[in-house]
Amino acid sequence: MRNLRLDICYDGTRYRGWQRLPGVENTIQGKLEQTLSRILGEDIEISGSGRTDAGAHALCQVANFHCESTMPCPELLAQLRRYLPEDIGIYSCKEVSERFHARLNSKTKTYRYRVWNSETPCVFDRRFVYPMPEKLDLEQMRLAAANFLGEHDFSAFCANKKMKKSTIRRIDSLEIARVREEVVFTVTGNGFLYNMVRILVGTLLEVGMGQRSPESIPALFGAKREEAGHLVPAQGLCLMEVTY
Repeated sequence: MRNLRLDICYDGTRYRGWQRLPGVENTIQGKLEQTLSRILGEDIEISGSGRTDAGAHALCQVANFHCESTMPCPELLAQLRRYLPEDIGIYSCKEVSERFHARLNSKTKTYRYRVWNSETPCVFDRRFVYPMPEKLDLEQMRLAAANFLGEHDFSAFCANKKMKKSTIRRIDSLEIARVREEVVFTVTGNGFLYNMVRILVGTLLEVGMGQRSPESIPALFGAKREEAGHLVPAQGLCLMEVTY
């Protein structure tokens, strides 16, 4: 039994997220499994490094799967590029050790969230940014962001009310930069809860608008979901990197 790794990118606009769901056909995982099963002539189940939200994107998602097929990786890569839709791309396909698992072996993930902070229209990147023309105080947001660094209980930043596993996560870096009309959030951590990055960004945007103070952030750790900020739209979110 071979274990193959795929490095993947996708525009998630028209998909219901990464995870295959019962009765839901339009998912990234489902589309990949369907295409791989047809190419290899056997049932394929893939494991991704993380479950991106419906409408979110990935510049570098990682997945692995096991198969009996002896098809060479270059040939499989060519077949995938031929049959997958144009909004799902495969960078590479390679054989890895039997013990490699895309999610369980990952050390950090980096996400980027783009806010179009201007009154001018953003026509060509509209599927990848959250339009928000309100004036934002970046210095206050950066002061607030510093409170997220380290290991904390992010239960207030999880949209899954039935979460039974630990809500402790570690944030290694959280940068906020203005790039012309955009405000870009880049966050790296050892793992993220359901909707965690989008709620974190929503909370920081509220700081930027003067609706909450940087000093109020520590009180949110271990608190209830209702106490943190709003959930920003998925289209601004992109998985940028996974390290192993």
